[in-house]
Amino acid sequence: MIKMYKTDMETGKFETTKSFERGTWINMVNPSENEISMVCENININSEFIRYPLDYEEKARIDTEDDLTLVIIDVPITEKAKDEKIYTTMPLGMIIVRDDYFITVSLNKVKILEDFEMGKVKGFCTYKKTRFILQVLYANSSSYLSNLKQINKETEIAEYVLQKSMKNKELIKLLNLEKGLVYITTSLKSNELVMEKILRGRVIKLYDEDEDILEDAIIENKQAIEMSKIYSDILNGTMDAYASIISNNLNSVMKFLTSVTIVLSLPTMIASFWGMNVNLPFSNSPYGFVIVILFSVIIAIITSRWLKKRDML
Repeated sequence: MIKMYKTDMETGKFETTKSFERGTWINMVNPSENEISMVCENININSEFIRYPLDYEEKARIDTEDDLTLVIIDVPITEKAKDEKIYTTMPLGMIIVRDDYFITVSLNKVKILEDFEMGKVKGFCTYKKTRFILQVLYANSSSYLSNLKQINKETEIAEYVLQKSMKNKELIKLLNLEKGLVYITTSLKSNELVMEKILRGRVIKLYDEDEDILEDAIIENKQAIEMSKIYSDILNGTMDAYASIISNNLNSVMKFLTSVTIVLSLPTMIASFWGMNVNLPFSNSPYGFVIVILFSVIIAIITSRWLKKRDML
């Protein structure tokens, strides 16, 4: 899917367009081969620059070639699997084509670009390409913070449920959240390297009025890294604690069942003795059965109390 937008330099009006005019923003979401070929032919660029961000495993980086600059960052996404939210990341490519076009490429729709498409971002212009990249970086860092807060809320909900019932579903949910935090932390560190490289000004020309946006983006990103580390440590501690609790509960159950088995085995053993075909006390007594039963019950009660005192029952 391809959508193109343009900000009029005279009126400042933001609108969609179908022509490849200078200053156009071309947003490509999971483009087909025909769409890639069409864009490459119209703006005269190498298709490889468009294909790089379409690799799900592509890492955040900056690449330049002649008059093209490719900036790839990792953006947070939420996927669904069996009614569960999976937090992960995917690459977003931003390509500056000479001083003419700005291209964004991704495998799926990117939430942070929706505000740009609807013209909700203050000071956004399609022809100000450096500012566009910095605004995307800032929005992306803020998006990570929102996702981290959501992960923290879901962790608290899972913990509350686990306090009442040790369900595998909630434990698996915590495991998925922990995996999501690993992906997010790794992506944030990669994005930090990209932003620091941009800050040095050797790849993209920085203007004085845009440096503040980049610095804010770096600060937001650092905050997100710290938050992800804190939440990851908390989640690791929680998982370890619940693993210990589950193990302790299992030991308690096994201890209880073992004690019950001992208590029940004593009457069975006594009944086995008196069931032998030999002369035993009370074997010829008319009250022999009652005596043996009472004796078995007394032995079982004494054993139970003895185990209870030692906290084994």
